[in-house]
Amino acid sequence: MEKRRIAIVAGGYSSEYPVSIKSAQGIKTFLEKTPYETYVVRITRDLWEVELPDGTTSEIDKNDFSFVEGSHIKQFDFAYITIHGVPGENGALQGYFDMIGMPYSCCGVFAAAITANKYACNQYLSKFGVQISPAKMIRQGEAYSASEIAEEVTLPCFVKPNEGGSSCATTKVKETEELQTAIEKAFTEGGNVIVEKFMQGTEVTCGCYKTSEKAVVLPITEVVSKNEFFDYEAKYTASKVEEITPARISEEVANKITATTSKIYDIIGAKGIIRVDYIIIEEEPYLLEVNTTPGMTVTSFIPQQIRAMQLEPGEVLSEIIEDALQAK
Repeated sequence: MEKRRIAIVAGGYSSEYPVSIKSAQGIKTFLEKTPYETYVVRITRDLWEVELPDGTTSEIDKNDFSFVEGSHIKQFDFAYITIHGVPGENGALQGYFDMIGMPYSCCGVFAAAITANKYACNQYLSKFGVQISPAKMIRQGEAYSASEIAEEVTLPCFVKPNEGGSSCATTKVKETEELQTAIEKAFTEGGNVIVEKFMQGTEVTCGCYKTSEKAVVLPITEVVSKNEFFDYEAKYTASKVEEITPARISEEVANKITATTSKIYDIIGAKGIIRVDYIIIEEEPYLLEVNTTPGMTVTSFIPQQIRAMQLEPGEVLSEIIEDALQAK
């Protein structure tokens, strides 16, 4: 029987491209002992190509996401999206796969689009009782006053791209005079910028996945950055962060986070694995952001949390793949 062919779709158009490529390699490693034939597909603005076993590449035919290997045209059975940022995290790629009838790993267009827009997502979820930090969004070309923003949000605050991840172009601002430069830096990553009140507390993150058979909320990880905040360097330099699973928090707070994570999954209509980040202040979790295509390198949070449950990442990924294929 021919193995099912899985495309691990990576790359994208943002500065998170290198992180996405590492996630793809992690997923390929996790799936080595599963009954699938896996290929990494790299997407850039100019080229979609698949890496072939012999080290060469073949261009993807965007009409049906097929490719040529040797003298044969080959089709994929499933796409595992691991693009962090555009177009894999904002719904664009999901819409393409919906149109050609390709099952994929993560949530659909609506959930991807709203979670990619951090400000809109947090405001939306706040209407369902999820606690969030005070924030203001600045749109490209919109007139604003740094002093008024500083007064409204209060300092210190974080300035970050509204649609982006890995803390790229994110600045912790302590003085009003620093705000203008931080906003301009954040605009280099996208058209909208968030200025969000800094909240001092314990940072944690929690993964979740659901299939037609079961709902699983993964163990919570506590994040202790050795930098001033959990910035790009801390996220991808092991010596700059301590990641503790399970988190050193009370059972009561852990239960709140578990319940909120599951609730968020359902509210946005997620699929596959999501990861939700929080800051705990006085025993209350506040939402930081929802990530619908979390990092999947060997040392990323989700694989850590899966192993803390005495499971293997490949087992969980196989569950998600099979569930999506059965629902096709």
